[in-house]
Amino acid sequence: MAKPDPRQDLSRYRRNQQGEVDSAALYQAMAEAEARPELAAIYRRLAAAEAAHAQFWQRRQERAGQPAPNLGPTWRARILIWLARHLGAASVLPTVAARESLDQTSYDDQRESRHTDLPAQERAHARLLFRLTSMGNGGRWDGGTYARLEGRHGAGGGNALRAAVLGANDGLVSTLSLVMGVAGAQFSNTAMLATGLAGMLAGACSMAMGEWISVQSSREMYAHQIAAEAEELAEVPAEEQAELALIYQAKGFTAEEAAAIAARVIQNQETALDTLTREELGINPDDLGGSAGTAALASFAVFLVGALIPILPLLFLQGRAAVMGSAVASALGLFLIGAAISIFTGRHPGRAGLRQLLIGMAAAAVTYGAGYAVEAWLAA
Repeated sequence: MAKPDPRQDLSRYRRNQQGEVDSAALYQAMAEAEARPELAAIYRRLAAAEAAHAQFWQRRQERAGQPAPNLGPTWRARILIWLARHLGAASVLPTVAARESLDQTSYDDQRESRHTDLPAQERAHARLLFRLTSMGNGGRWDGGTYARLEGRHGAGGGNALRAAVLGANDGLVSTLSLVMGVAGAQFSNTAMLATGLAGMLAGACSMAMGEWISVQSSREMYAHQIAAEAEELAEVPAEEQAELALIYQAKGFTAEEAAAIAARVIQNQETALDTLTREELGINPDDLGGSAGTAALASFAVFLVGALIPILPLLFLQGRAAVMGSAVASALGLFLIGAAISIFTGRHPGRAGLRQLLIGMAAAAVTYGAGYAVEAWLAA
């Protein structure tokens, strides 16, 4: 067995401390931004737990004879804190939940924490946060939601911020590729601008329509399931009552307690349907997946923002300067989008930005070459 390296241990202690400091600060910001007191209380408890973990690693450094630094949140944590304060805790919840899921086993193989409560607490945090993401956009807090928080099978939610960044990336890359394809065929500002604008509007409309169909289809499917549940409740209430009793038994109630609760719930059909919809189907009847119109408008807008980046230089420059201006603006936009994505993935922003830049420029080079080849073929 290899002898522990004190320098590597100290570096690991500091990384652990930094991660816990980031989490504690972010949860505290989410608690301050959360209007619902029950959710704010959960975030405060998470912040306190992470602060205690940070102190654990701080003490490990001090025991090793190295004064622990007074760490503050990293730039990535500060961005998420800013988003939470200005857009609400729900805006960063899926990202935070995903990061907790990735990190939940990080203490399992560290000898200092292996026999402490830290590994179990990290897993509990991951389960709790993934359950919170299942509350949906409406974020309504009810008995069913509270009960689901105690489960063991997490389900991640979508991330509107990440989707917005990726939507802007789609708009930028697709429009840049169109403009470069035309540029490869001929240096006509009119043709490049017309193609860029047409591609921008076509892509934005396509994204909006696809998003509307996706959300609306989900809403219709949920509505159909709820209607079928209502029909079963009206025709065979005894069977539905038995299902409710089984659900409550699975939550830890005794058979007698579960039967008594199910009997009370089933007496009011509206309450019974709401409970069965949430508990049996896993659907929030107050939300049904969100507004199809809002989702479509959001998709349209973010695609438009990304597509404008390669188009704007074409409005002010001519000839080769216009092509170069479009390429440079797009390169900068691609790098910034890649760096922004690193907020959600945890990758190094420079590497993430460079990767995004290379992929986008490769797509533009392919279409430029295709346009040049087609022009040469037609001229032959």
